[in-house]
Amino acid sequence: MTPARILIIAGSDSGGGAGIQADLKTVTLLGGFCMTAITAITAQNTLGVQGVHPIPTDMVLAQMESCIGDIGVDAVKIGMIGSAQTANAVADRLAQLDDVPIVFDPVMVATSGSLLADDATIAAFEKLMHVATVITPNLPELEALTGRTIADLDGLEEAAQALRERTGAVILAKGGHLPQQAEDDRPLIHDLLVDEDMVADFSIARIETRHSHGTGCTLASAVASGLGAGLSLGDAVDRAEAFVAAALQAAPGLGQGHGPMGHALGMTPFYHLLAAQDGDGWDAAAFAARYSDA
Repeated sequence: MTPARILIIAGSDSGGGAGIQADLKTVTLLGGFCMTAITAITAQNTLGVQGVHPIPTDMVLAQMESCIGDIGVDAVKIGMIGSAQTANAVADRLAQLDDVPIVFDPVMVATSGSLLADDATIAAFEKLMHVATVITPNLPELEALTGRTIADLDGLEEAAQALRERTGAVILAKGGHLPQQAEDDRPLIHDLLVDEDMVADFSIARIETRHSHGTGCTLASAVASGLGAGLSLGDAVDRAEAFVAAALQAAPGLGQGHGPMGHALGMTPFYHLLAAQDGDGWDAAAFAARYSDA
């Protein structure tokens, strides 16, 4: 079976928790084939962003053309965009694609609080939002994009509706920054999927952890993976939400700050594959034991 071909247009996180690195892990673990157009290189770890080097726009476009022209694309995910010039050029190129779902995560600030987009780049998001199929802002991003103050779930929905009406895209508004709402004594996070004639509430139990670096990148890439594989939007979001929750639960606890998630869900997939073999002339269990501490 041919895997879904997912093109990721985003920045590199040297610490491995977010950005292109999180996208590659997510798409791969969900069965897709991941290609990349890197927009920026960051010196970054769990404590913050120490440096950012945008990639020239022509090189971003060249990476995109290399993938589109040879391998082809079933879905696109956009993350950190690097510059206003790159945002406009990427939007123009993506507008030429036919029937390819585009998921735009309007990255402005890293989990650590470090700025990842200047005012000019954020202004250029407008063009990207108009070519997007789905936009996945968190609460601060949605406030910045709409000029609204969001204090509760109703406010989140109203702001998402306003952004949907302005852009024509479906909005997956992430409510993790809202005050905690408890149900059966469990704090819940509410993410709202807002379309023209539908609002779906994807609620999951809040997972208390400081190791949440890369959640937004992971969610958007997981949605793109689902859409590229032919899932309905609702099913793609449902699977993506479940994957993020599982990866948070499996976080390895690395770093001194906001650590990475556990995209492999605590497994070493190759060794699990070996363990399922029947030997067939070699001792799979012995091989796995030799190369794994598990």
